[in-house]
Amino acid sequence: MNTRGKFPPKCFTISDACKARQEKVNHNKKIVLTNGCFDLLHAGHIYSLEKASKLGDELWVALNSDSSVRSLKGKTRPIYSENERAYMLSCLKFVSLVFIFEDTHLANEILELKPEIYVKSGDYSLEKLNEEERISLEKVGAEIHFVPLLDGFSTTNIINTIQGTRISPNLPDK
Repeated sequence: MNTRGKFPPKCFTISDACKARQEKVNHNKKIVLTNGCFDLLHAGHIYSLEKASKLGDELWVALNSDSSVRSLKGKTRPIYSENERAYMLSCLKFVSLVFIFEDTHLANEILELKPEIYVKSGDYSLEKLNEEERISLEKVGAEIHFVPLLDGFSTTNIINTIQGTRISPNLPDK
């Protein structure tokens, strides 16, 4: 089913993800879907993804394509290519599947995959979700969860640190 070439078997196209989704439905598996740019994978991403993975049987990550990241973040982004970002995410033991999507929102993919659970980090709320995504989530009956955000971690902060303009935060106790 892997059509992404040399990358691990957890990296899928959207059509392959849809086929895999049907297998999960047949086995009564609850899919947790999240999405993002994951431009510079950091502790905040890992923390949120790990929390999200505990909400269902499998965590599926929809990754913004390079062109989508540029539309959302500006012409100097992404730092890492979509294939590099997909590879890093797929190497996380609590991530079951990664696919790349082209748009700036995930509305169509939500309608295709019909996840039971959708997760965003705590810097989002129902009001801040993309309206098209929220409508798609309502149509498929997905539960919407917001997982805690690890304060002080962001790609922007990492870039600022590299440029010498930020002090690193302390990690919280588990």
